[in-house]
Amino acid sequence: IQANHCIYSKCLKGKVVYMYRDSGLKLKEFNLYSPKNVGPFMAVDSTHNIPLKYRCHGPPIRFNTVIASEMRYVANELEGLTGRLNTVVIISVWSHFSTFPVQLYIRRLRHIRRAVVRLLDRASGTLVVLRSANFQALDPKVSLYNSDWFSVQLDGVLRAMFKGLDVVLIAAWEMTLAHHLPHSLHPPSIIIKNMIDIILSCLPIVELAY
Repeated sequence: IQANHCIYSKCLKGKVVYMYRDSGLKLKEFNLYSPKNVGPFMAVDSTHNIPLKYRCHGPPIRFNTVIASEMRYVANELEGLTGRLNTVVIISVWSHFSTFPVQLYIRRLRHIRRAVVRLLDRASGTLVVLRSANFQALDPKVSLYNSDWFSVQLDGVLRAMFKGLDVVLIAAWEMTLAHHLPHSLHPPSIIIKNMIDIILSCLPIVELAY
């Protein structure tokens, strides 16, 4: 990823990136004294004018210590975005729902979908990216309460819920299934690089100087 930093920076130049996900470009990080894993976090590439903002999705989550006031639902956060051609929104919500009834996940995605529709209505040039579920390592302990069978159900719900909308789907399920590296809840850097490349390919073409 570091080797492609120059290309990534030029593709994202002038863009504002919002990330809403469950866990988590060489950017300078700002210390906002935020709870670990939860956020909000912010990083910036001042040379290329690229701010990146991160916040964990609302409950359920499986972090050890979380301040209730820091828990924000993705749908509510999306309602506060103006959105425009220079805005990129990346959403990854699934892992912490895998040990709960799928009905809970469906209800959460319904709210997120409505917020995405309203965002695209008021700012159609906004790039919205959804990341699907992926395979994970299932050791004896994890297998007691989790399974890829649960995750594939969430993957199907996500695809059905956002079908027909002007959004980009990162098919992490297929990307981790097809790769020779062992399965992991947090995919290795080469798979993450492939995901980033897909996102960048959806951005407006800019002239690259090498």
